[in-house]
Parts: sequence; C-alpha cells; structure tokens
Amino acid sequence: MDENENLEEELDNVVVLNDEEGNEVKFEFLDLVELNDEEYVILLPMTEDDEEEEGEVVILKVEDSDNDEEESYVSVDDEAILNQVFDIFKERFKDDFDFVD
Repeated sequence: MDENENLEEELDNVVVLNDEEGNEVKFEFLDLVELNDEEYVILLPMTEDDEEEEGEVVILKVEDSDNDEEESYVSVDDEAILNQVFDIFKERFKDDFDFVD
C-alpha cells in the first residue's frame, strides 16, 4: 500500500461538521450503533493537526435529509439513550480503547 492509499483510507474515516458558529470541526468516525430502530454515530474530535484527541466522544443521531445522498446528525438530549449507545460502543471496542468511567 503506498502513501496515497494510506491517506485516502485515513480521510474516509474523517467527518467534517459545522458547529453553532459555522466553523468546520473534524471528527474521526469510530462506529455506527443501531438502537430502537434509530442509528447513532460515535465520533472522536480531532485536533488542529488532524490528530485524534484523547477524551470524550460525541454521539449524534443520524437523520435522513431531503437529499438521498446526505445524512444529517442531530444532538441527543436523552441521557438514557446516550448511555445505552455508549455502552454498546464500549462493549464492541473494549479491546481497542481504554475507557474511563
């Protein structure tokens, strides 16, 4: 695998979202979790130099948009749902990450 293929594979895992002020924020896509017929993405914020940031992940609900080729992500206010989704994620990746409660 050459350097360009490595870079493309790495970029496939990057999601760019806009924050409340319209600024672009990069996240590493970690997982997609289905719960109660809804889908949730698990994202890890990235630093300015495109490095993973250690810390909390972001969990957003996937919603279909009017455009079939795009999805939109919305925040989740229900603490119980967030905990269930995170528990599923932790179980899947217990050997890959060191989780701190």
